[in-house]
Amino acid sequence: MHILVSNDDGYQSEGIKALADALRPLAHVTVVAPDQERSVSSNSLTVTRPLRVEQVGDAVYTVDGTPTDCVHLAITGILKDNPPDMLVSGINHGANLGDDILYSGTVAAALEGRFQGFPAIAFSNVARRPEHMDASAAVAHALVQKMKNQSLPSKIILNVNIPDQPLAKLGAFECTRLGYRHLAEPAIEGKDPRGKTIYWVGDAGSEADAGEGTDFFAIANNNIAITPLQIDLTNYKAFDCVQDWAQNLSLRT
Repeated sequence: MHILVSNDDGYQSEGIKALADALRPLAHVTVVAPDQERSVSSNSLTVTRPLRVEQVGDAVYTVDGTPTDCVHLAITGILKDNPPDMLVSGINHGANLGDDILYSGTVAAALEGRFQGFPAIAFSNVARRPEHMDASAAVAHALVQKMKNQSLPSKIILNVNIPDQPLAKLGAFECTRLGYRHLAEPAIEGKDPRGKTIYWVGDAGSEADAGEGTDFFAIANNNIAITPLQIDLTNYKAFDCVQDWAQNLSLRT
């Protein structure tokens, strides 16, 4: 088996090194990751300039682009003669819960892998400065081994969030839905050295929907949240409503 590993924290992060080490007993692992941190890059793909790839170790490559760039280049270029069987992203430093997935480079890497036709899992340790990455790596090992032995339907991506706890203190695996947050905190205004106005994007909003069954709830109860995602964002339940709403629209005056 051949596993492609990527992330958004960069190829030197503790999380991706722990993930790659945890998966090597299961498969041949190739790491293709950003040359520096590219967090909150979502699904952006670089098309306005060429991308540079550098091999920095045995089956370890860096790309001066986004996580989506990394996975796309790996599958369509770097590994085109030896394609992977699975894409695994992470282990992210920080949670990717609820609305976070819309911005997450970690989840975007997994989405790109699935978009290119491969099973994909994204892993995140919910602490920004994890103390128990070894436990998160053990969780990743167990889930990837399960995926290797018993695959899921082809359109599913797994988004996995893991409490920052020692292995012995981690709770159960729990299948969850995405919660959601309140509106983001206000942007923080400041001045640059030349006196021009600048802004820092505010922090993510607090939990709005974090009840039982959500990924937020699972983490709050020290469980491992496994959230199945899909690429198709069509709201099929809204078809009748939108059709009724749009039926009298006309460009004719």
